[in-house]
Amino acid sequence: MEGREARLGDIIDDFCIKCKRIMNHAVVSTLESQPAKVRCRTCYNDHDYRHEQAPPPKVDPRKAALFQEVLEKMPGSGETEPVVAPAKAKSKKKSA
Repeated sequence: MEGREARLGDIIDDFCIKCKRIMNHAVVSTLESQPAKVRCRTCYNDHDYRHEQAPPPKVDPRKAALFQEVLEKMPGSGETEPVVAPAKAKSKKKSA
C-alpha cells in the first residue's frame, strides 16, 4: 500500500485481534485516504487498522517484578520441593 491510497474493499495485511495472526483484511472505512477500520477475511471481525502491529502483552513487567520480589521473601522460597496432592480414598458403596 506504499504507492497509492487505500480504497474501500482493498485487501491488505493486518494483525487480527481475534485470530491473533497477521491475516488478509478488507478495508471497511478510510480516514484521510488511510485505512481506519478493517474486516478480517477469515473470522469477519471488524477492528481498527493496526498497521500489522500486535497489541502489547497484557503482563505488566512492574507487577511481575513485584510478585517475584514477594515470592523471594517467602520462607522456604529457596527450596524447590514438588507439591504432591494427597490421594483420595475410593469407597465402593452401592446405592439402594
